[in-house]
Amino acid sequence: SRDMRLVKFMAPHLVGSHLGLEMGNGGGVINLNAFDPTLPKMMMQFLEQIEATLSVARRTLASQLPVLPRSEVTFLASATPLDKVVSVGMKYVDHCKEQNVPMPMETIIFSKFASSIVGPYDEAVLPSESQEVDWEVELAMVIGKKGKDIKATDAMAHAAGFTVCDGKHWLLRKISDTFCPLGSVLVTKDSVAEPHNLKICCQVKGDVIQNTNQMVFKMEEPIAWVFRFVTFYPGDVILTGTSPGVSEFRKLPRDEVQCETEELGVIINKVV
Repeated sequence: SRDMRLVKFMAPHLVGSHLGLEMGNGGGVINLNAFDPTLPKMMMQFLEQIEATLSVARRTLASQLPVLPRSEVTFLASATPLDKVVSVGMKYVDHCKEQNVPMPMETIIFSKFASSIVGPYDEAVLPSESQEVDWEVELAMVIGKKGKDIKATDAMAHAAGFTVCDGKHWLLRKISDTFCPLGSVLVTKDSVAEPHNLKICCQVKGDVIQNTNQMVFKMEEPIAWVFRFVTFYPGDVILTGTSPGVSEFRKLPRDEVQCETEELGVIINKVV
């Protein structure tokens, strides 16, 4: 079966945002709402009915609807949670070594605000209090099923899929508006064979490449840990941590940042 690559987009001939399917990594877009006008146009509502809506999406793939060229659409963030954006800190072995700190015995969790999320090609605006920003490419998981106090073995059952994220850096700066650019494509979990082993790459006038198989904890463990304390809802986002090579430790120039995750796509955001 073909991969399910959900996108949220706008186009000059359409009113407001629509949901669609990207036809392969970097391909054109089929308008889901044109195939079935009763489908939600917001990703959160789509995910709340995910079994029924994905069934419609699969039928759309088999239809003869025209494919909109990428040049004719504007991609938006694939997920825009109203509730939670949670990030896992110190998730990669080499990132811990890079900072000369021991690997954590328990999951380290911190939060962002929903207002930090912007689209895959939007600008990231530096607060006036800071003249520096550190880029952090991350794999983001989008929740598809409400839950609390779940077991690690059940964690993936609550995921809708994955996208790419630029997490920006630490504490107050991490929660700033526009400091969580999110990918345009939500790839459903059944379309990603092994999310722990996806290659991630961040480019800022040069390449930094790290493979996610150096995760300290696999995704199921930190997800279950956070689910012990709070309820997650469809559309909530969990950022799974950054790899080594963040700019705090490399002091590369800040400019246009390109983050890419294998199979999930690319985001390009200019820091202004």
